[in-house]
Amino acid sequence: MPIKLVTTAAELRSESARLLTQKQGASQGLVPTMGALHEGHAQLARTAVEQNDVVVASIFVNPLQFGDAADLDRYPRSLDADLALLEEQGVDLAFAPSVEEVYPGGEPVVRVTAGSLGEKWEGASRPGHFDGALTVVAKLLHYGIPGAGLQAGGAFVSGSTGGLPAYRAYFGQKDAQQLTLVRRMVADLNFPVEIVAVPTVRSSGGLALSSRNRFLSEEQAEAALVLSRALRLLEERANGHEPLDLESAEDLVASQPLVEVDYFDVVDPRTLEPLAENCKETPFRGEGLAIIAAKVGPVRLIDNVPLSS
Repeated sequence: MPIKLVTTAAELRSESARLLTQKQGASQGLVPTMGALHEGHAQLARTAVEQNDVVVASIFVNPLQFGDAADLDRYPRSLDADLALLEEQGVDLAFAPSVEEVYPGGEPVVRVTAGSLGEKWEGASRPGHFDGALTVVAKLLHYGIPGAGLQAGGAFVSGSTGGLPAYRAYFGQKDAQQLTLVRRMVADLNFPVEIVAVPTVRSSGGLALSSRNRFLSEEQAEAALVLSRALRLLEERANGHEPLDLESAEDLVASQPLVEVDYFDVVDPRTLEPLAENCKETPFRGEGLAIIAAKVGPVRLIDNVPLSS
C-alpha cells in the first residue's frame, strides 16, 4: 500500500485510527526521525513494520535541539527520498509537520528537562540539546498514541493498554544517551509506550551510519573508521573477560591526526556514570557501554558499543 503523508496532528490521529480499524490492528509503532534517512532509519522502520500492524514515521527537524542556527540550516532535508525509503519498508503513514504545527505559539515556555543525565557527555558538549530533544519526543509520542482518533463507542481493538492497541516507539542504539533519556522520561512520566532499541547499522568498514556522514570527505570518512575500531577493541576485551585498558584504545584513536576526540569512556548504560572497571588491571565484569564522540573535519560523530561479560 502506498505511504500516506500527513502534516497535522489531527490528520495523523484520523488516519492512524482509520488504518487500525481497517486492519483490525492490535498494535501501532512510531519511528521518530529528523529526515535525511539512510539504512539505519530503514532498519528502524523494518523492525517496526515486523512488530506492528500500523506504523507511523515522523520527519521533523527540531529547532529546539540545535544550539547553532547555522547547524540547523545545514541539516540535510530530503523529503521525497525519505518518503520513498519509508514506503519501501512498508511504513503506513509519514507525519511531516511544520515548525508552526509542532510549536504553534513559538518556542514552548514549558519544556521537558533532561536533568543530571542530560548534563554529561553529549549534554556537556551541547548544552540544552537533550531538553530540546526530549520536548519534541514527548510531543511526538503523544501524537502517535494509537486509538486517539477513534470515536467514542467505536470499534476499539484489543491490545495491551486498557483496550487500546499496543504502542511501541523505535530508537537507534547509536544515539545511546538519547535512548537512555527517552527510556527514563517514559518511565518517570508514565508514557503508555514501549521503547524499542534497534542496534546500530554500520558501513562495510564499520562507521556508524549518520545523516551527517555525507559531509565527510573520502579521507575523513576513512579516518573516522578508527572510532569503531577502538570500540571493537574494548568489546573484544570485555568478551574475553580481560582488562579493558581504555588508555591503549585512546592511543589508537590519537594515532589518527584527523580525529579530535571530545570524550571516550565506559559507562553504566542506565546511569551513564563511569565504571570502576575502566582500569588496566581489572578484568571486565557485568554490563557497560563504551561511548565516544569526536570531530572529524567539520563533522562531529558519536558512536558506542554495549559491553557485557
